[in-house]
Amino acid sequence: IYKMTEDEKVEFYEMGLDDRILQAIAEASWSNPTPIQEKAIPLALAGKDILSRARTGSGKTAAYAIPIIQHIMHLNKVRSLILVPSRELSGQAYRMMEQLTKSCSRDVACIDVSLEGEPALLKLPDVVVGTPSRVLAHVRAGHLSLSKIEWLVMDEADLLFSFGYEEDLKNLMNHFPKTYQAFLMSATLSEDIESLKKLMLNNPVTLNLSEEELPMMDRLTQYHVFCEDEDDKYLLIYALIKLKLVRGKSLLFVNSINRCYRLKLFLEQFSIFCCVLNSELPVNTRCHVVEQYNQGLYDYIIATDESSVVALNAPEPTTEPETKKKTGKHKKKKFAKAKEYGVSRGIDFQNVSNVINFDFPQSVKSYIHRVGRTARGDKSGTALSFVVNEEMELLSQAQARLSGNTEDQVMKPYQFKMDEIEGFRYRCKDAIRAVTKTAIHNARVKELRREMLNSEKLKTYFEENPYDLKVLRHDAVSRPMKVKKHMKNVPDYL
Repeated sequence: IYKMTEDEKVEFYEMGLDDRILQAIAEASWSNPTPIQEKAIPLALAGKDILSRARTGSGKTAAYAIPIIQHIMHLNKVRSLILVPSRELSGQAYRMMEQLTKSCSRDVACIDVSLEGEPALLKLPDVVVGTPSRVLAHVRAGHLSLSKIEWLVMDEADLLFSFGYEEDLKNLMNHFPKTYQAFLMSATLSEDIESLKKLMLNNPVTLNLSEEELPMMDRLTQYHVFCEDEDDKYLLIYALIKLKLVRGKSLLFVNSINRCYRLKLFLEQFSIFCCVLNSELPVNTRCHVVEQYNQGLYDYIIATDESSVVALNAPEPTTEPETKKKTGKHKKKKFAKAKEYGVSRGIDFQNVSNVINFDFPQSVKSYIHRVGRTARGDKSGTALSFVVNEEMELLSQAQARLSGNTEDQVMKPYQFKMDEIEGFRYRCKDAIRAVTKTAIHNARVKELRREMLNSEKLKTYFEENPYDLKVLRHDAVSRPMKVKKHMKNVPDYL
């Protein structure tokens, strides 16, 4: 196990990297390597197998991407395989490689097999990114040979077993050469990780970063605010957004899919438009929502810990009916473990200024993964949790876990006088009453039909017209609703 002391700080320019990689790093505005990058990149360049544990958002993707690109630029016919647990995460890894090879794209070719197939693979790209099932399908079809790979990466490795890819990984092992350098990157060191370590690694260096579960308090400010009842929650979220007390891009978390749409329909009546991440929608839609949110097209996404968004990370269908039948129960059992994480794990929401827990999370682990979506890298962020009487015990558990043995409260009380926004209460009550169970059901059905149509009919069109894809929006009003002027704007007297 490798531990690093303060006097071992290493800058990017001291790692012996190609100038074109340094140029890409500069263009990405990465002034200094993150702790995992400081430790992992020199070891990887030295040819060591690496088992790494570092929290989400710590820069793990670049920690393996940079040394792989460095080697590829100076060798011929090099192959690298990057395995991830979902199509969305596959796209993220591909975009990181694309960003880092911007100045050397003629020398380093990378493809995402979730999006491209046989024609792209026939060009023998240097780097292949994909889920184990998709990669195995191409290997069995004869489109891809792994016999000469020199680098193997398993990103978000703790989710690979959780999502039921164990059999696919074992089958892929039969196609690897005897020797290769491997990177196993994970947010946790679980029993599954130990199994992968024995299966894939050879005498690895283990990097177990002794870091806080959340960013430091000087970058992440955490608050909680007590609400007497549900009506207070809706009143408060309305006031925070309309009075611009919350600025920048925000993630709003609730505890069920229905509550996602209830909050969306409520906000729409005040011309506050937002998107819902919902597993019922096509995966292309969900990935596109995240991509456009990262590009700044939307300010608000409503999400939940339950399976509404875990399917963004969900495993693709297995490559063979036999395997599916054989491992179905196993996959179901394993996948259940990951449900709690929902949108909190793996998905790279960029430049999130605020995380608002409209419903307090049901476990401390869920709180940590939700709030960890903001204050990533060297950026700052704010987390605000609404708490009703029934959730006070959950708040106490989270405070105790995050504060450790100290008496200091990590989540400070949010100083907000509810009586100062009482003038808005009648507006909010009228809006809440309009959001019936029928309205929620109709909104879910309508959005599903619309996005299914977009996904199927427009898939080919958008491949030929990528610009039009950029203007396709997913925050359309969920049901025909007349927005009155007095609801849209805040009068001067209020």
